[in-house]
Amino acid sequence: MTIEHQLQVPKALATYRIDQAVSSLLPQYSRAKLQGWIRAGQLTVDGEPVRQKDRLSGGEEVLICAEEATTEVVPQDIPLDLVYEDASLLVVNKPPGLVVHPGAGNKDGTLMNALLYRDPKAAQLPRAGIVHRLDKGTSGLLLVARTLQAQTRLVSLLQERRISRHYYALVYGLPAHRQGRIDAPIARHPLQRTLMAVRQSGKPAITHYEVQEAFAAAALLHCRLETGRTHQIRVHAQSIGHPLIGDTTYGGHFRSPKAQPQDQAAQEAALATLRAFQRPALHARELILPHPTKSETMHFEVAPPSDFAALHQALAALG
Repeated sequence: MTIEHQLQVPKALATYRIDQAVSSLLPQYSRAKLQGWIRAGQLTVDGEPVRQKDRLSGGEEVLICAEEATTEVVPQDIPLDLVYEDASLLVVNKPPGLVVHPGAGNKDGTLMNALLYRDPKAAQLPRAGIVHRLDKGTSGLLLVARTLQAQTRLVSLLQERRISRHYYALVYGLPAHRQGRIDAPIARHPLQRTLMAVRQSGKPAITHYEVQEAFAAAALLHCRLETGRTHQIRVHAQSIGHPLIGDTTYGGHFRSPKAQPQDQAAQEAALATLRAFQRPALHARELILPHPTKSETMHFEVAPPSDFAALHQALAALG
């Protein structure tokens, strides 16, 4: 597979190292991959080979022309709930439990396997056109590009914070303020490398939230991402003392609320629903974005899945 990109370095990236600058312009590729292309002479600046530590002045033309060996991902006939489709873009309503792309412990059965089955040409795109990720347990809207042009544009729109992403989250406890802005940088956990944590050395991370409904010992939050770090809403919710229900990774273990007196059977049924909820109670409900190739704004919204709706109903029943 041939990967080609032609970019002009913005003045804002003057003095940056080449690998750092290009990584910020093309975040769909890892820094290690970009460095490999630089070493192989497949990434040039103003037509000349460079070293990864060389610095930029701004205004240079970066050209990438790389032959990339494709990793074998087997197409699989996995049903997809498509909210929207055109020649440039797919919008998928991801169910909870579906992994986005193969990795350790998830060699197949992923969204990527499904996309390759649906359209074999997706194999020519990085990550089969997947633009951003949702955690395995998170449900809702996810963007997939169908061309390299659309993918590059959508990644740029994300970087420029021009794609508005809205979530529903069910959390333990009621935040002290009806709405707020969590501005707390996120990085890898210093001891548990598969987890993320709020750390001053981390990347900037901002989440806006508003309480939509308050229950006896929980709340439904509307969250809007200003940035998109790994596990961002989950980590930020934990950081303010209100972890997502079901998110045992970040403190959302079962808590039995002090229920108001009511029908005993109904109370026990509601508590059983709360106890049985075994994923982070997070749903990507709404996307608003400029279309990657047309002059129009796209708006998509999907209701939460049945397990989320049942949990919401159980919390309401508990008071």
